[in-house]
Amino acid sequence: MARAATENFPVASRVLSRRVRSHLLAVYGFARLVDEVGDMDDRPPAQRLATLDWLEAELDRALRGEAASSPEGEGKGEHPLLVALGVTARECGLAREPLARLIEANRVDQRVSHYQTWEQLRAYCALSADPVGELVLGIFGLANPARIALSNSICTALQLTEHCQDVAEDFARGRVYLPLEDLARFGCTETDLAAAHASGPLREVLAFEIARARELLDAGTPLLAELHGRPRLAVAAFAAGGRAALEAIERAHHDVLAGPPQATRVRRALALVATLRASRHAGRLTRRARGTAS
Repeated sequence: MARAATENFPVASRVLSRRVRSHLLAVYGFARLVDEVGDMDDRPPAQRLATLDWLEAELDRALRGEAASSPEGEGKGEHPLLVALGVTARECGLAREPLARLIEANRVDQRVSHYQTWEQLRAYCALSADPVGELVLGIFGLANPARIALSNSICTALQLTEHCQDVAEDFARGRVYLPLEDLARFGCTETDLAAAHASGPLREVLAFEIARARELLDAGTPLLAELHGRPRLAVAAFAAGGRAALEAIERAHHDVLAGPPQATRVRRALALVATLRASRHAGRLTRRARGTAS
């Protein structure tokens, strides 16, 4: 939970009420717990899968309001993250399905280390990233199919952004999230991913993925016109964090191998202002389209 304050994309904005922040942090804590289980480097994949199975069973117990035990089956102590998630799920009416998808994404990580096509990677993002946006909308009490679809576009963009930032870290773990078809398109090989600095071909790949991420963020921007008040500002901050991170990669001339480029607070603030402006424009276009249709 201590990592929440250091994330690229604001986990629980101070503009939100204490109650809403606590619910967002409960979902964040669960997502981090799932990731930690899936990335236990000291255990073979079979053991990680077994622990993920335990975690899914404990998810069901948490949703029923029962205490969570340890993965080894010892004792009856409550796991604070699962207990908090259970409270949030009951108070906000969150569904099990998006929470289970986060676990399934980490199961996929035990079996799949490379993605041949963008379609395959996007399907993975539907498990690893999109559920978070759906859960956030659920906490706000604003989830519906149309908003979830727009949220999915933003969340996939944020996940793709992180994949661009974390090329070196992922490769060290034996994973390549950049689509292999895109590497081949620009003449980039896996040897390029192991270098100290990004090669020309890798920089071209990253420029291509950044453009793709921006298109996804643009496609999801109309979601902000559907929101109002504090939820709108909080979701705008998520999207703005993505835009600022993409700009940081560009400012580093796409050299992500020397360390993940990070946006400054000023850059994030400027991105937030730009995102809010874009959302107002998208809102006007949406209202105009509705008026024409009627």
